[in-house]
Amino acid sequence: MLIVVYTKRAIRQSEIIKRYLSEKFTQREVDHFYALLNDFENVIVEFPELFRKSSTNSQLHRAVLSKQLSVFYRHSKHEITVMGILDNRMNPKRWP
Repeated sequence: MLIVVYTKRAIRQSEIIKRYLSEKFTQREVDHFYALLNDFENVIVEFPELFRKSSTNSQLHRAVLSKQLSVFYRHSKHEITVMGILDNRMNPKRWP
């Protein structure tokens, strides 16, 4: 079975998103953010090719989890590496 690993960059980005949600919204939105990530992990370990490859980097897949949230990842035979978690409203030039 595949395991999901987060890079330091992805962890830092998730913390930034969490902080933003905590400051601007309620705990409900923070919980929803983590539920989306959890659901993503559960699906992606079973179907690592499910999401399209990124248009800017053919090594990465881009999973659009919601209107506001995308996860960039790559996979190998033994693991899925989450490279970045981004707000879709960001400039696409900042995507991995």
